Amino acid sequence: MKSRAKALLMALCLLLTSILPTFMEAVTVKADEALTLRLHYHREDGDYDGWDAWLWEEGKDGGAYDFEEEDGEMVATKELTPGTTSVGFIIRTKDWAKDVDEDQFIDISEMVSGAVDIYVESGVEGYTKEYGEDAVVGTKVKKARYDGEGSVEVTMTGEIEGDTDSAFSVKGLEGTVAIDSVEAEKDNTYQVKLAEPLEDAKSYTITFEGNEYKIIMPNIYSTDAFEEKYTYTGDDLGATWTKEKTTFRVWAPTADAVKVNLYESGTPDTDDLVEQITMEQDVNGTWVASKEGDLNGVYYTYLVTVNGAENEACDPYARTTGVNGKRAMVIDLSSTNPEGWDEDTDPHAGNNITDDVIYELHIRDLAMDENSGIKNAGKFLGLTETGTTTPNGTPTGIDHIKDLGITHIHLLPVYDYASVDETALDKPQFNWGYDPENYNVPEGSYSTDPYHGEVRVKEMKQMVKSLHDNDLSVIMDVVYNHVYNAGTFNFNLIVPDYFSRVDENGTYSNGSGCGNDTASERSMVRKYIVDSVCYWADEYHIDGFRFDLVGLLDTDTINEIVEEVHKDHPNVIFYGEGWELDTTTTKDCTLATQKNSEETPDFAYFSDTIRDLLKGHVFDTSTIGYVSGETGDEEEVEKCFMGASDWCKSPTQTINYISCHDNMTLIDRITRSTTGTSREDRVKMNNLAAAIYLTAEGTPLMQAGEEFLRTKKNASGGFEENSYASSDSVNSLKWATLEEEEYQNVYQYYKGLIAFRKDHPVLRLTDAKDVAAHVTPVEGLDANVTAFATTGGVNGETADNMYVIFNPNQEETKVTLPDGTWSVYINGEKAGTESLGEVSGEATVDPISALVLIKSGDGTVKVSSTGKKGFGKVLAGVGAAVAGGAVAGIVIAKKRKKK
Repeated sequence: MKSRAKALLMALCLLLTSILPTFMEAVTVKADEALTLRLHYHREDGDYDGWDAWLWEEGKDGGAYDFEEEDGEMVATKELTPGTTSVGFIIRTKDWAKDVDEDQFIDISEMVSGAVDIYVESGVEGYTKEYGEDAVVGTKVKKARYDGEGSVEVTMTGEIEGDTDSAFSVKGLEGTVAIDSVEAEKDNTYQVKLAEPLEDAKSYTITFEGNEYKIIMPNIYSTDAFEEKYTYTGDDLGATWTKEKTTFRVWAPTADAVKVNLYESGTPDTDDLVEQITMEQDVNGTWVASKEGDLNGVYYTYLVTVNGAENEACDPYARTTGVNGKRAMVIDLSSTNPEGWDEDTDPHAGNNITDDVIYELHIRDLAMDENSGIKNAGKFLGLTETGTTTPNGTPTGIDHIKDLGITHIHLLPVYDYASVDETALDKPQFNWGYDPENYNVPEGSYSTDPYHGEVRVKEMKQMVKSLHDNDLSVIMDVVYNHVYNAGTFNFNLIVPDYFSRVDENGTYSNGSGCGNDTASERSMVRKYIVDSVCYWADEYHIDGFRFDLVGLLDTDTINEIVEEVHKDHPNVIFYGEGWELDTTTTKDCTLATQKNSEETPDFAYFSDTIRDLLKGHVFDTSTIGYVSGETGDEEEVEKCFMGASDWCKSPTQTINYISCHDNMTLIDRITRSTTGTSREDRVKMNNLAAAIYLTAEGTPLMQAGEEFLRTKKNASGGFEENSYASSDSVNSLKWATLEEEEYQNVYQYYKGLIAFRKDHPVLRLTDAKDVAAHVTPVEGLDANVTAFATTGGVNGETADNMYVIFNPNQEETKVTLPDGTWSVYINGEKAGTESLGEVSGEATVDPISALVLIKSGDGTVKVSSTGKKGFGKVLAGVGAAVAGGAVAGIVIAKKRKKK
């Protein structure tokens, strides 16, 4: 009997062994059943070409989902994370034309598993929801958050039926955590009391009815205790190369183990691991390993064990990478320097920022047009070519930019970004590049070989050297405010979610509109950004930095960047977009916005004030601006001209512009908002806008091609408002248009404006007191007309008196001039440094035009004492200058006419 029983028992064990995995798999599948969203989209015209659905789980990054035909309907399908309660959606084209302007959200809080069908009608807000046959609805966890003291607050989508004490289980890496009790509170919230506290730096989950949900842990990264213990101040993060050995150091304070993977190639997913080196824990949360020998050209990654998972990540401090930026490369940077690099300098190092004229340019836009004459089209090397022309001999590329009079080229992102596939450069691809992948690595698609990490470094340095040799300084567009994908960003893979702001609900803050915001207020994020900017200035000789959405970064970080860079490079300029955005910081700090500009005195900000004032509101393209007929804006024009917008206390802090890569080009925007207006008048409006911002106090910036009426038209003939991923045919500069009289005339006008600005330091003052003393608005003009009188004796200005007049009206205006003879240097058709004629007594200003006159000599001036509201102090300052004999013969007598 005993032997028979033993045999039966063994048979039973074998049976259980065979069926248990299947049984467990079934249980696992049931507990983890898929949650699927199917979005059905209907258009009356039946034209779905180019349309897709941009979908995101609330608080997470989004992505494009193509429509596919199913049973005669167009359907986009997304598999959702179990527990998802809300899904955002935008129906859009690849260039972000939206079917409905607003972001919309689908409530699926009742869905436990299965499919849900969402029906959307083109042009109609909202949706219709239907459950699939396999849909399971019921109560589920909406949010679970640990309070740091032994209790998990769980918010449910509905009331729990039955015994709550056994409703939940909590699990960590080391197993199940015992629950003492569960207490029901109001609004379907339950307090799960634990038998022992959780570890703050670890990950935990809570399970309800077989579905597992992540517990939101307290924010410890921004605490004083964490920063005091783990802030590393050394300068050797990354791979430090010498011919004898390479030392790797990575900051990973929450990791349980870290290894260095050495690879033969930089191509991801290639099975060519050479060696794996175990790193040792060192000071302040860093890990260190060394490898003897010359590793120049060896690729590597870090393998980090954290929260029970192994994450392979590119080094955040990588100096270069292989294709698509997934594997870092050890590099001897000195071997990448072009000839003469040690003597290379900023050609405008002695300038004040207000002396600069900035030209915003995308690498591809310069050369991709068939008439550019540039051989290395779309590459760093394209900006090293000179002598390029159209087939008919019109200068293009760098020669054109030099002839225009530009001092600084502002390059749209040239660091390594994620939105172009470097393995498929034989296919048409375009992106502006505001999708950071590796902050300290040049973009591979702009090199002639993205597979070998040294090539992109060499060629970017060649570009910078060539631009400097051609008297052009280089500004780099940097995007530290967000990353392409926070969940897979290398820094966050190494230290989970440290780089990004996460709110109390465990979701990424999204003031950027790109899915995440950078937590610059944290000590090691701040160090990373400061180190990165210093690296570009040191290693690549970059002369300026334009910060994308800088209003998301804190002022302490910005000031530290400026201070550290200026220690070795006092010439470097800084400016950015200081918009106020809805972000959730992880500690108290002041953000670098326009209204806080006094907190960052050596950092300038884009003036959306002058932009919207001159052409109309950027987001309502039907509105007109000052140059296109809007009335009553004289006082705002005066403030902007004097570098004194309400938010701006110094002319060195305002970047004056009217078009850039974002939104519509200037001539497109004017055309959109001036229905029924002639082409001739639209060009006049364009030129008047240019005359205003190119003579205003502050620093002028223009979009490449604005100087020859750049337009961005798509295949259907409409204007592109957001061409971030549009084709080269939309974005490229159309060089052949310069062979037409209309375009060439506009180009010559811009060129003359720039030359005049450079010739007259009074238009480039750096101190608000000097502006108040030497620039004053003229009173007594026709409605909408604005004018300014300037005096010499400041900043090296040789013209004793200048008169600057802007007439946006459809009819001419007459302005009484002070005694004497005045030379015209700018009118509605021409501009420059040579006199266009002389006038005395009264000047006639043509419709929609500017008039700038200069008079030299001594004399006196009478200035109206009835200055407009807001300019009393300015006029008083000018009065003081008059008393000192600094102004010659300007008499202002007329009152402003009302219309």
